[in-house]
Amino acid sequence: FQKHEFFVDMTCEGCSNAVTRVLHRLGGESFDIDLPNKKVCIDSEHSVDTLLETLKKTGKNASYLGEKTVQ
Repeated sequence: FQKHEFFVDMTCEGCSNAVTRVLHRLGGESFDIDLPNKKVCIDSEHSVDTLLETLKKTGKNASYLGEKTVQ
């Protein structure tokens, strides 16, 4: 799986719940939400475009930050 990092303009718990909801619907995703820094890290075999479209379904501003290297 690739580990991708996205910026999502989340301001509250409700926003991160929306992100969780859309990613669960996509299925098979392992992800990590960093609310204070407005970042979402996703382990996925889906394309970046698919993940970005999915994150945008929350109605939040979302953008791709890049591939995350695993230490």
